[in-house]
Amino acid sequence: MELLGNSILEICYIIASVTFIMGLKMLSSPDKARKGNLYAAYGMGLAIVATILFKEELSSDKTLNYVLILAGLLVGTLIGKRMAMKVKMTAMPQMVSFFNGMGGACAAVISIVEFDHVMYAGTVDKGMMIVILLGLIIGSVSFAGSIIAYGKLEGKINDKALPGGQVINILLLLGILGLAVFMATAGVLNPMHLYLLLALSLFYGVLLVMPIGGADMPVVISLLNSFTGMAAAFGGFLYGNQAMLTGGILVGSAGTILTVLMCKAMNRSLTNVIIGSFGGSSATAGIVGEHGGTIKEISPSDAAILLAYATRVSVVPGYGLAVAQAQHTVHNLEKILEGKGVEFSYAVHPVAGRMPGHMNVLLAEADVPYPKLLEMEEANEQMASTDVVLVIGANDVVNPAAENDPSSPIYGMPIIKVLDAKNVIVMKRSMGTGYAGIENELFFHDKTRMLFGDAKDSLEKLIAEVKDL
Repeated sequence: MELLGNSILEICYIIASVTFIMGLKMLSSPDKARKGNLYAAYGMGLAIVATILFKEELSSDKTLNYVLILAGLLVGTLIGKRMAMKVKMTAMPQMVSFFNGMGGACAAVISIVEFDHVMYAGTVDKGMMIVILLGLIIGSVSFAGSIIAYGKLEGKINDKALPGGQVINILLLLGILGLAVFMATAGVLNPMHLYLLLALSLFYGVLLVMPIGGADMPVVISLLNSFTGMAAAFGGFLYGNQAMLTGGILVGSAGTILTVLMCKAMNRSLTNVIIGSFGGSSATAGIVGEHGGTIKEISPSDAAILLAYATRVSVVPGYGLAVAQAQHTVHNLEKILEGKGVEFSYAVHPVAGRMPGHMNVLLAEADVPYPKLLEMEEANEQMASTDVVLVIGANDVVNPAAENDPSSPIYGMPIIKVLDAKNVIVMKRSMGTGYAGIENELFFHDKTRMLFGDAKDSLEKLIAEVKDL
């Protein structure tokens, strides 16, 4: 009977692993992403149920163990569902960071528990110890870094770098690795060493993310996500759990690939992101730009005329669109202009918003067809034949300084080349800077007209004006 149970358990883990792979594949296509997410969730549910039913080594007191497991599942499900249902799209990056941090914390707790098991057993397997220590270090760094990222995105923590912070980080990392090597090779099982390693890893996670500027946050979130995946994979090694191992490897590898792609999209190395982060300045733009030029405003009626009589219109969405919850409104404008024969598309920068894919998710929520969401390269190819570009809440990703100002902290980052279009309308609440904290030369260019106000209100006025034409 025990052999049958183990066989069923292994089969369930294999099925779960397959659903993880299928789900990840579907996530690459927005029209299948929801289904892919559900496939992976069902696979994880199957793995959990199979473990509860067929895992023989739960504990000697199985009744108590089952009660604790079911209580944890119930509490976690209720909290997770409530958070997911109530979160606004503007707060989605914060929630992703928070949940990612919880995953890192779980991996660290697993390592602590397994260290206790090894210590009480009195035998030290070096391979097992290495896996435990790596899980503890990476999980702790992911947890601490993700919580700091959550605080920064929520506006509760400001960018702050310690004097000589890079040297401190390097010394701290060397100390962590040195202590881990000692614990893995010395054969001494001292819990004080473990908790010292935990404290150092948590401190390192804080110092790693604290100085990172806001413009680099999407890359950092992706990097921390890969850390959590790797830590979960180590947990899979510890328990010989194929589903946990596969899930961790997929998350870790996908996060790593995404991090590399985003760094490439920003024309920056990962080392440059971590050491020489964007942001940190607090420049305040005025009516006259630092490099000359003055802003020129446009009324909703004049903007509506430009849009209604254009052949091609492109929208560059940014975080301001999410803040105003204007994704449905811009989709309504899209449908009205298309009814007048205007070709309409969206130019989406890889790091627009506060997390990878933020704008894609936001516009998908409003049922914007995926073919209309153009990636940066394709959008830039069409800019020369675009009559009007409507920049809604985007800032750094359209800043010409990235191309023509070597002294700018964002110099070298590829941007949406809106100035190649015939007309540019920028919708903003004020002349405030973007998340990188620098002035945007685009606002003072001769082609640019500023339409100030809340994005949703301004779009509703545009819709009313376009309808009257």
